[in-house]
Amino acid sequence: MKKYSFLFFFLTLFIFSGCEKKITTGLHEVHWDRDMCKRCVMVVSDRKHAAQVINPADGRSYMFDDIGCWVLWVKEEKVEWEKEAIIWITDGNTGKWINARTAFYDTENITPMAYGFMAHKNKDDIKSDQEIVMYDEVRRRIIKIGK
Repeated sequence: MKKYSFLFFFLTLFIFSGCEKKITTGLHEVHWDRDMCKRCVMVVSDRKHAAQVINPADGRSYMFDDIGCWVLWVKEEKVEWEKEAIIWITDGNTGKWINARTAFYDTENITPMAYGFMAHKNKDDIKSDQEIVMYDEVRRRIIKIGK
């Protein structure tokens, strides 16, 4: 009988250890034209301006149709994990996901919520007559506009 209770104990331990929730900080699947922007509640459909932000503490993903919605949502909701957030944004030329904090932004674009910033993986992808700014400057300008 001891033999079976020992086996039962380890089998139970094994089963419950598999129930632990794993935190995913990588890109989550995007459902274009169905996912909603967390701030403005518009459908995320523009593949050249979308942002996906992940809370590294719990792995929860938030979609935004424009980088401006992310910046203002953080301010309005007083999000404590802003500095740790993993921020992905689509490259304005390729539509591929890139790191928003290291991306280069030009400033004169028509974007879903009219903030005007388009991300680029490479600085050379931006026309020579365009102003180029980095994420911290984008954030500063959007907060200043504050719409």
